Amino acid sequence: MEQRTHKLTSERLVGKPIRLEPGKAEVELLTTGEMAVDEHGLVHGGFTFGLADYAAMLAVNEPTVVLGKAEVRFLKPVKAGEKLTARAEVIEDLGRKKLVKAEVFNEKNEKVFEGTFHCYVLERHVLEGD
Repeated sequence: MEQRTHKLTSERLVGKPIRLEPGKAEVELLTTGEMAVDEHGLVHGGFTFGLADYAAMLAVNEPTVVLGKAEVRFLKPVKAGEKLTARAEVIEDLGRKKLVKAEVFNEKNEKVFEGTFHCYVLERHVLEGD
């Protein structure tokens, strides 16, 4: 299936798509020391969130999809060097509004993050003027 949205996303910062099918996506991210916030190697949660958000956008896979709201839970810490996998699936399709469930797992297949993303497919790009 062709990727129709978020085509310029940085693999290094947000992840690389590894599976894309209608209403579902899977994305991997290798975390790095650059993402750590302290000497223990704790990865900033923004990278985990960004990975899950990217997977959610790909599950919708419409060129003008945007995130309106997210309800998330961080379940386990992530250490720099871990490979994360995000899996997202559209769980409710309300036309232009899509609810997407996203989960992120570490290399041990432990869930480190889960969330529901409220995505909206706009008539035109969010940055296009009237």
